[in-house]
Amino acid sequence: MSAPDRAAPAPSDKAPDRLPRWARLPARVLAWLLGLGVAALLAGLMLVSVALAVAYPNLPEISGLTDYRPKLPLRVISSDGVLLGEFGEERRLFTPIAQIPKVMQEAVLAIEDARFYRHSGVDYLGIVRAGLAQFNKAKSQGASTITMQVARNFYLSTEKTFTRKIYEILLALKIESQLSKQQILEVYMNQIFLGQRAYGFAAASEIYFGKPLKDITVAEAAMLAGLPQAPSAYNPISNPQRATRRQQYIIQRMYENGYITEEQADAARKQVLRYRTPDSSGVHAEYVAETVRQLIHSQYGEETTTRGLNVHVTVDAGDQAVAYRALRRGLLNYERRQVYRGPEDYVDLPADPKELDARVAEALADHADNDELKAAVVLEASPRKVVAVLESGETITVTGEGLKPVTSGLSDKAGPKVQIRRGAVVRAVKGPKGEWALTQQPEVEGAFVSMDPNTGAIRALVGGFDFGKNKFNHVVQAWRQPGSSFKPFIYSGALEKGFTPQTVVNDAPLFFDAGATGSQPWEPKNYDGKFDGPMPLKQALAKSKNMVSIRILQSIGVHFAQDWITRFGFESEKHPAYLTMALGAGSVTPMQMVSGYSVFANGGFRVNPWLITRVTDSKGRVLLESRPQPVDESMRVIDARNAFVMTQLLGEVTRAGTAASVYQNFKRLDLYGKTGTTNDSMDAWFAGYQPNLAAVVWIGYDTPRKLGDRETGGGLSLPVWIEYMSHALRKLPVQEPTVPEGVTQRGNDWVYDEYGPGAGVSSVGLEDKLPTAPSEEERRGILDLFRR
Repeated sequence: MSAPDRAAPAPSDKAPDRLPRWARLPARVLAWLLGLGVAALLAGLMLVSVALAVAYPNLPEISGLTDYRPKLPLRVISSDGVLLGEFGEERRLFTPIAQIPKVMQEAVLAIEDARFYRHSGVDYLGIVRAGLAQFNKAKSQGASTITMQVARNFYLSTEKTFTRKIYEILLALKIESQLSKQQILEVYMNQIFLGQRAYGFAAASEIYFGKPLKDITVAEAAMLAGLPQAPSAYNPISNPQRATRRQQYIIQRMYENGYITEEQADAARKQVLRYRTPDSSGVHAEYVAETVRQLIHSQYGEETTTRGLNVHVTVDAGDQAVAYRALRRGLLNYERRQVYRGPEDYVDLPADPKELDARVAEALADHADNDELKAAVVLEASPRKVVAVLESGETITVTGEGLKPVTSGLSDKAGPKVQIRRGAVVRAVKGPKGEWALTQQPEVEGAFVSMDPNTGAIRALVGGFDFGKNKFNHVVQAWRQPGSSFKPFIYSGALEKGFTPQTVVNDAPLFFDAGATGSQPWEPKNYDGKFDGPMPLKQALAKSKNMVSIRILQSIGVHFAQDWITRFGFESEKHPAYLTMALGAGSVTPMQMVSGYSVFANGGFRVNPWLITRVTDSKGRVLLESRPQPVDESMRVIDARNAFVMTQLLGEVTRAGTAASVYQNFKRLDLYGKTGTTNDSMDAWFAGYQPNLAAVVWIGYDTPRKLGDRETGGGLSLPVWIEYMSHALRKLPVQEPTVPEGVTQRGNDWVYDEYGPGAGVSSVGLEDKLPTAPSEEERRGILDLFRR
């Protein structure tokens, strides 16, 4: 049918049928319903009034806000003001509202509560929306003011109920009646959780951006302001796209509210944010921080990690960073020379390239990067090339020298648990020129400690390769044999018994029965297996001749020596009175060694190691202050001339002896020290000093075993010491020791006045004979035996 032929609508006699049903009710019924509604409204208002009258007096006291004392972590701070460590469930840096940048406050207000300074704690329009959302079964209440959020975070649960909302409103009103707006905002901005264990915007700024809050930009402030609503969902590191969308919205809100200009908004939208990565986590001083935590816990107990203590220490952040890197480099260099033990794991990789990235990420979740030692999954492997992908998604190619440490793993004959193939989880490290090399996590351990010998102030302390893997602090907990690095303490005792640098001692073979060693017959050897005959004391220490050290100890007496070494802080029971003491067969810690060598460095005084200088509370009030004890004669343990002559002897070691690379590297004459390698090369040491800085390096396995036939203190530990000193000596001008009273120069050497020509001990053991070479007849007899 065409349009004109369509039937017209029904006439108006049907129109009343379209009225609502209630409009067609009789007037009497309508009046009754209206009265019922008014009665219900009045009853509801009365019910709410009664509820308020009952609930308000039962609201909790808000002393936690009026006297706000948040849980603040223990912070360990270096001598130059760098944060070295932090302990506490909540990472928080309390910041008074006056010190919180205006841009950060305004970013928060723009998104959380733009009318904060105009309402009395409750946004009534928002409450109506929240109520409707509750009755309509909506998921979000919304419109909570900052004051209401403070009330909820401190005193209420997170459940979304009408009752809780009433209490939230009442608490907000109570808070506003007792705290100023500035106080409320201060509490909020320090208390709110922002992800990554960060509480408060000051902590979040350091954790996300690695910078203090005072340096925050508009773009960074907007990013942080987006976190309170959902810290995980808007985490800029794990959810960058979602976080950026919210950041951009907050920038717009800041502009609309007049907090920033259009130009500032445009600049903020375009700013590329730089986030703090795990690799940029600052100075590695985990062993220092843990030592401090233990010391503070012994005094403050459970409050240690909650009351906001700031512990200032003697450690220099620059020295600590160099020491950490030097020790790790030394251990990794050693590890490259070891047999490859195989990949850490194997994973099945999908053939579809689209699925590869997710599988690699899943596999490496269980194999975290260890600082510069990156975990990688191998994509292809051959004896000449390995292609692998890192946790970051970067693909690396390793060739040539970079494959040398894992050669056995790339061989066709490699066992199934050693072979590097597709899917193998391996370790890679980047060289100074950007080249990659494959390696493995070290099993060997090490320790480094340096201190000011004049005050005892610890300047750097590294207790092992990786605190996360092994929390055992080798600097103070590892009791190891010091080997030849202990010889100077025996030589020091000998100076008091008439020995001089010119005393001639025979480097000839020795043999002892069980009585001399306390265990079994003993035929000691020199490291190189050779005997050089009679030589002056100075040369014997420089060459670390074992036979000479033993003859010295025989001459001065083991009981005298056992007592003498206690002057340096060593425990006599750890060094049994046997001749093996001459070769460092007792037990010491690296901390004891650096303290002992400091006695030589400072002219004969025993100073105790010193770590904590000051403890303050969260408001900067000093709770404890420690200063070094002024050095005086009551602290003297050896004569100044003994320390002086020993320093001259140890200078010969670093100029022309087993540590000659010290002079070769620095070309300065104020560096002294001694290498140390124990029997079977189980421990490698170097202990050395400059008059204002002593440092000790130890390397070995936790369960003692051979480091290798060619591994020595000079080859393993000395390079670590040299790398550290290359940095530390920049601050220390050359300072040769002052000649004390009581010594006389004889030739190039210094001797005690009373041990001039014809006095003192001139020689020891010259009657002992060197092994003679076999005669021609004996040599032919030996050859005949081999031919048989």
